[in-house]
Amino acid sequence: MLLDEQDQFLSYNGEVLVFRLSKPKHAEETDDKTMNLCVRRMVFNRDTKLFVQKSSGAFSVEASHSKIEMISCSCTTDSRTGIILPCILMKKKKRNSIKYFLLLLHSSNQFEPSFYFKLDYELKEDIRLFAGPSLLWRHDNKLFYISSSTCVVQSAPVHLSCVVWTGEIVGEGTVVLGIRTACLPETEDPDGFSVSDRAIWGSEFFGYAIQSQKFLSGTCFMPHAYSRVVSSVHVCRSERLRKQLRISLVAITHKNQLVWFQNGAPKGVCDLPYEKPCSVTPALTSSRDLLFAVSFASGNSCAVQRRDSLQVASKWQKVKCVLVDDFIGSGSEQLLLLFKDDSNIDVLSTFKITDLGEVNYASGITYKHDVPAAEGLQENGLLTVRALETRLQAGWTSVRELQQHLALQKRVILESCRALIDLVEERPHILPNSKEEGLVSLWDDEENPPDSLSKETPSASEVPEDFTEELWQRVVGDSLVVGVKLTESFYLSLSDVSLSLVMDQDFSSISPIIKCQSKIIKLNKAFSALAVSPGQIEPPPKKMKLDLHSKNDLRKEFPKRSSRIQLDGAKTVTAVTSLSPLLAFHRVSCVVLLHARKQSHQNDDLHQSKKITVLCGKILLSLEDISNGRYSIKMLRDNSYCTGSMEDILAVLAVSVRFSFQIVSCDCTLTPVSSWLLGEMECTPFKECQDNIFCHKAGNVYGTIFNWALNNPFEGVLTIFCRNLTVLFQCLHSLTRVLPPSCSVKLLRSGSKAVLTEQLALALEKEILTLKNSLFLKETKAGNILTWGDESGKKNNNAPQNNNAPLASLLDTEEGVQQFRKKLQKEREESVQSMNQTLNGALYQKTALKIAEAQLSSDMIVWRLAKS
Repeated sequence: MLLDEQDQFLSYNGEVLVFRLSKPKHAEETDDKTMNLCVRRMVFNRDTKLFVQKSSGAFSVEASHSKIEMISCSCTTDSRTGIILPCILMKKKKRNSIKYFLLLLHSSNQFEPSFYFKLDYELKEDIRLFAGPSLLWRHDNKLFYISSSTCVVQSAPVHLSCVVWTGEIVGEGTVVLGIRTACLPETEDPDGFSVSDRAIWGSEFFGYAIQSQKFLSGTCFMPHAYSRVVSSVHVCRSERLRKQLRISLVAITHKNQLVWFQNGAPKGVCDLPYEKPCSVTPALTSSRDLLFAVSFASGNSCAVQRRDSLQVASKWQKVKCVLVDDFIGSGSEQLLLLFKDDSNIDVLSTFKITDLGEVNYASGITYKHDVPAAEGLQENGLLTVRALETRLQAGWTSVRELQQHLALQKRVILESCRALIDLVEERPHILPNSKEEGLVSLWDDEENPPDSLSKETPSASEVPEDFTEELWQRVVGDSLVVGVKLTESFYLSLSDVSLSLVMDQDFSSISPIIKCQSKIIKLNKAFSALAVSPGQIEPPPKKMKLDLHSKNDLRKEFPKRSSRIQLDGAKTVTAVTSLSPLLAFHRVSCVVLLHARKQSHQNDDLHQSKKITVLCGKILLSLEDISNGRYSIKMLRDNSYCTGSMEDILAVLAVSVRFSFQIVSCDCTLTPVSSWLLGEMECTPFKECQDNIFCHKAGNVYGTIFNWALNNPFEGVLTIFCRNLTVLFQCLHSLTRVLPPSCSVKLLRSGSKAVLTEQLALALEKEILTLKNSLFLKETKAGNILTWGDESGKKNNNAPQNNNAPLASLLDTEEGVQQFRKKLQKEREESVQSMNQTLNGALYQKTALKIAEAQLSSDMIVWRLAKS
């Protein structure tokens, strides 16, 4: 049994994994024949500049009459999940057999045995771990491999003298790069080669794809002349361009050189400072520089930098291990050098973390053999620092200018809010001087006459006093709902109605405007249907509009048919905003403003409207009232009904998201849906509108509103008003358990097709009328021009009397020809005048706006109809 402790190091996601194979402490006092494979996860603490243990784990191996060893460890991909995990190759040797097994280490520090196999010889040459996990090795110049999927040792049909790299190549899978005896061309006579040619072709570089079992030409990696001197390779990048494999790699040679190859040709070479290089590992640093960490058999290491050329950037001696990872969590890679130090028992007590730039952490040990960077690199570093300082200064100047611009923008917004509040409350507002604000006026500084200002500014006095009936507020979860109930006698375009909440206090540091979302909810007088339609999906609107299923309600967007617009009940406008930011002030007073467009339906003009802003009142919100539940919704059961007030119902609808599902059953009726709503979901109908039911079931689904409408016993539409998608999925999951398997449930994205079809017809009619009115305006303008031309012709009393003479008689004489020329020139001028019509800029802008709005409305309905 092996009693000496072994340590192996592996970097994984910025952590350092320290594997140690040792005998348990209790086994030293007993005859317990076990060995423990222990792992410690070490992370770098940037405050203490030391590595600290994050967690640990252990795996027990029965070792009776056996010798346990760790062969190698690496990070490989688990083919079952695609996750990269640490993998450890273990050896268990008895008298007559050798058993190898692979372990996978999970994030919970649990070791999982992957597979094992037995051999009658020991693995000593070119042992590599790769994806699967899989294992590859060389024995007697033959290549063998085994994977977790087969657990059977297989041999590759290739003889090779060494393996220099194993990894993934684009389009080829796992590829083994090796060196073998050169396969001379059959058409050439081997005796005809010269001594130098024999030396070059004595061995060749090649690639072998394990999955496809095919050979890759070595010329796409490097010339065959390098096959005699290369000892290790690392492929940096592989890609396919026009079905041709393009490879970038670095190789270390027995001549103590590092060579860079690009598409099979050498692009750079660098002499290494020590002899017998063993391995090379790339690192991408924070300055986007590519470093190559080279380890030597003597225990030394160096870093080679690749910029314009390859050159040694730094070198170290007495290095135990070199790891590459993001150890400090900066988003780039660094080099971790673990030094040999017999005085310290802790393996991570003497270390250095560097990227040869700004990152440079080291333990408290002085390294006598650490050689500084080359003089040329120091000079280049000085020039780079100066350039970075210049860029930093320019960036700081840009940041200051941006901060000044944002501060000015904030002052303008605050002043605009104060002006809006003063305007609504009919108080005079004095604007600050533009020079004091650092602004430049874009127009003359002459003040507008008071009468002209009053004509263009909406005033609250122009609105009827009975515009609103009630102002209320409710708290639903973390949302504040403010509602304004409109009167039945006031006709408004519902697409233009919205609410704004403005804080009444004067806060100089924040904007007084509260971000909120406006919705419109309409209730029928009979309360037979309460529905809220979602806003348009594409493009996303700033304010969501909520409608009814009623076909008459859909015509409210087309005021031309004013006789069909019937306000069949009270309309309520709501504003929903987040509650927690307001509670930070403990007590806040908000002004409620209603914005609308007052339509005029005279002469069938769609755009004879005027924007108005109405002060609806003020609301007072305090933390004490919220704690006492003053504005909370109250949904109670009373004789199989839900007794929530109308404001409570509207508040729940305002914060809910609406989803409609069409349920179709071919084999049986949809009676289970009603039973599911009243039974499992514990729903009760509202007393005022019994088609809608409120869910009283405890849990996340509490407060959900359902509407179940049967078109026939085999088809219906279920509408769900829920807080979020999680509640929706819970409801659907519960519903699918009671529905028959043959039922189909389809999400109605944009409403009923019948409703959308009628809405599309109205939109197309509106678009045609808009185009007709604009063309009629153009014909009228052209008619005026033509009339002016006719009148000018009538006023020409000096014209000859034979204007209407036949054409042949006019062309008989010279006088007639001249007269015909004048008449032709006059008609040409009139034609040019009729074609070169001009419109007033404001009139053209208004006409173009009408056409664009009409086309946008019809296009949007077509898009929604296609999505339904």
